[in-house]
Amino acid sequence: MEVMSHSSAFLLPTIPADHRHPQTYYALVVLNQKLPRFTPLLWNHAQLHLCADGGANRVYDEMPLLFPHEDPSHVRTRYKPDVIKGDMDSIRKEVLDFYANLGTKILDESQDQDTTDLHKCVAYIRDFTPNLDKPNLCILVAGALGGRFDHTLGNLNVLLVFSSLRIILITDESLVRLLPRTHRHEIHIQSSVEGPHCGLIPFPLSKSTTTTGLQWDLTNTEMRFGGLISTSNVVKGEKITVESDADLIWTISVK
Repeated sequence: MEVMSHSSAFLLPTIPADHRHPQTYYALVVLNQKLPRFTPLLWNHAQLHLCADGGANRVYDEMPLLFPHEDPSHVRTRYKPDVIKGDMDSIRKEVLDFYANLGTKILDESQDQDTTDLHKCVAYIRDFTPNLDKPNLCILVAGALGGRFDHTLGNLNVLLVFSSLRIILITDESLVRLLPRTHRHEIHIQSSVEGPHCGLIPFPLSKSTTTTGLQWDLTNTEMRFGGLISTSNVVKGEKITVESDADLIWTISVK
C-alpha cells in the first residue's frame, strides 16, 4: 500500500526544507468563524487566498486586530483575498465593495443551495489548479470548526467528498484532516506547535485500524460510533503511522 506523508510544518514561521516539496502549493480558505491567531502565517505560506462568503467579514474586521500597532487600512490592503466565493448571504455590502475595488474576484454562487460555501471554494481550487498534481496541493481552512454544529458537520463532510485532496481544518485549538483508507499514513509531528493530544475517528466504521507512536496504540482494532473511538489519545514520538480499512479523521491539538 502506498504511503501518504503528513506534516503541520505550515504552522512554523519557515517551512523546513525537508518538509517542503518543491512544488507544494498552499491555498487558504477563510470561513465565517473567529480567525485563528496564526492566520497571517497561513496567509503568508499560501499562494491562493479565498474567503467563503462571510469569511471576508472576518478578514476585514479581525485581521487588523492581529496588528494593533498598524493602520487598519494598510492591514486590510495587505491581506486582500484573491477570491470571495459563496452564496453571498453573509458578507456585508461595504466589505464586498471594499475588496471588489481592490481587484478581488467576486463569485456569486447563490443559485447553488445544495453545497456549502466551503465545498464551493474547494471545488474552485481544484478547478483552478488542473495541471497541479493533487498530492502537491494542500488546502488550509481557517475557522472550520465551532459555531453551529450543522456547519461543523458540513465542513467535515467536505473532507470526505474531496477525499483525494489534502484539506486541513484549522482552529486555535485543533487541526483536522482526513486519512483516506487507500493509503498507509505517516504523520510527522511538529512538537513545538502541535500535540500531544490527538484522536482518530472512523467515518462511519473501521473493522481494523493499526497505529504506532501513540500512547494507546490500536492493533487491528474495530472502531465505530456506538462503540470504541480513539479520542483523548496522546502522541509519544515524532512519527505516527496509521493503517485502516476505513477513512479516518485525524485530529491533534494546537499549542
